[in-house]
Amino acid sequence: MVLEPSDGQPLAAALLGQFIVLRLRPAPDAPALLRSYSLSSEPRDDRYRLSIKREPHGAAGSYVETQVRTGDVLDASAPRGSFTLRPGDGPVILLSAGIGATPVLAMLHALAAGASSREVWWIYGARNSDEHPFAAETRTLLKALPRSHSHIRYSSPRPGDRLAVDFDAPGRLNRQAIEELGVPRDADFYLCGPPAFMNDLTAGLSAWGVSASRIHTEIFGANPPKTPGIAAAPGRLPHQPAGPAGIGPLVSFARSGLNVRWSPAFESVLELAEACDVPVRWACRTGVCHSCETGLISGAVDYRLEPVEPPADGNTLICCCRPQADIVIDL
Repeated sequence: MVLEPSDGQPLAAALLGQFIVLRLRPAPDAPALLRSYSLSSEPRDDRYRLSIKREPHGAAGSYVETQVRTGDVLDASAPRGSFTLRPGDGPVILLSAGIGATPVLAMLHALAAGASSREVWWIYGARNSDEHPFAAETRTLLKALPRSHSHIRYSSPRPGDRLAVDFDAPGRLNRQAIEELGVPRDADFYLCGPPAFMNDLTAGLSAWGVSASRIHTEIFGANPPKTPGIAAAPGRLPHQPAGPAGIGPLVSFARSGLNVRWSPAFESVLELAEACDVPVRWACRTGVCHSCETGLISGAVDYRLEPVEPPADGNTLICCCRPQADIVIDL
């Protein structure tokens, strides 16, 4: 999908690897759907390219594919996110799986457009050729880079998938695979993909001796919860909280696709998120540690406890804030 400004003005500048949030309205009388999508090409001031996978029963992907047409006007945020390509001349490892390819694809586009002299590795994992997006596109981009390398792994190749043509090896990407490829350990690693893929590779790279400052990550979907002192329990899909519905401002959890009316029964947005089984991260619950710091995509909040240090611009501390009006939270 390509988005262009409806007012003819330049779009907000994006950094390589950032995402935008779309507010979609499949039905006029239903709450809007809020979804985060990475920009999947080199940033431009006249258009954003998004690459959206339609998941089974996915309300947003289905709406985009079947109902959105050329000329429709969609609400979109400015680009957001800290998963961005750092400047420099050292090696770059773009390591992804599944739909995690999109933000690192934008990085590859920019490196290819500038014919970068950096050593660039494109390492990607998929089930098979049916789930291998951007295959031809990435091959073309890599040819524009004088020091490029590519390695594709299929975990479940189809009978017609050709070894050394469609993919380079069967199996999953892990630390051993990275070591065997001869990837430079002093490179900057950019990882994006499903949580299990991210956890395994982040831990594996760290154990291999890669500095934490050189491992940059982006998880598609909500972050895993961090709830100190509480035993792990089977996860539930985000849902409306129990009890009477609130009548206050609308709190929208963008990554979880949930819209909930605020109720004064909750002391903070964190408590509301927990009541809805939205994955959250926290430690102190008093505005001290910033573990719960989360992007505030739109709206305004106030604090029942003033934080010791304010959050970064565009963020909020969900452990001690409440909505002043309708808000959209990056959870």
